Amino acid sequence: MASDATQLTTCAGSAARIHPMQRSVKSCLDYIGAGVLIVLLSPVFVFVGALVVLQSGWPVIYRRRVLGMRGEFDAFKFRTMRPDADAVLASDPVLRAEFEQNFKLKRDPRLTRLGAFLRRSSLDELPQLFNVLKGQMSLVGPRMVTLAELEKYGEYKVLRLTVKPGITGYWQVHGRQEVHYDERVRMDMYYIQNWSLMMDLKILIKTPLKVLRKEGAY
Repeated sequence: MASDATQLTTCAGSAARIHPMQRSVKSCLDYIGAGVLIVLLSPVFVFVGALVVLQSGWPVIYRRRVLGMRGEFDAFKFRTMRPDADAVLASDPVLRAEFEQNFKLKRDPRLTRLGAFLRRSSLDELPQLFNVLKGQMSLVGPRMVTLAELEKYGEYKVLRLTVKPGITGYWQVHGRQEVHYDERVRMDMYYIQNWSLMMDLKILIKTPLKVLRKEGAY
């Protein structure tokens, strides 16, 4: 866990400190990087999609409604849950309470066997490269949040929506699911208030190693 994230400044209402030129460079890198990765990983998309259909049918893609700079949008993921996932959560008060606390379940009975593997390996998030091409997400940024999750950000809600969410980010390489939600918020705010192209580069370099080690993934 990064202690730097605890040194969060208090300018909750300020916008992210990103120079227009740097924002343009970041956007160009997003579009180029996402396009190249989609082409290179196209066989993986086809293979994983076929496995999802064979194990649990359609749909292949799950659309998660999340918040971005311009309002809500559908973030794409390979479907990892059973078709009746919502009913399973609604019928179990204990599971629902755990989910409402951290918006994640450590032992999620809704996951398919393939889905559990896709989550641990982060392969379920590959379709978000198309969100990057659509200008809704960035390769690196704060973690995506739903409207309900945004309430966890308290006084930082406005600041959180001044940048695009990322496929990977500061939180993903400094603890991931192993940290409490309050710490996730601090990490997101630290990233936003201290952003630089060099920080993005360091996160991109660290991400493959974290994925291969499956650290904090479930």
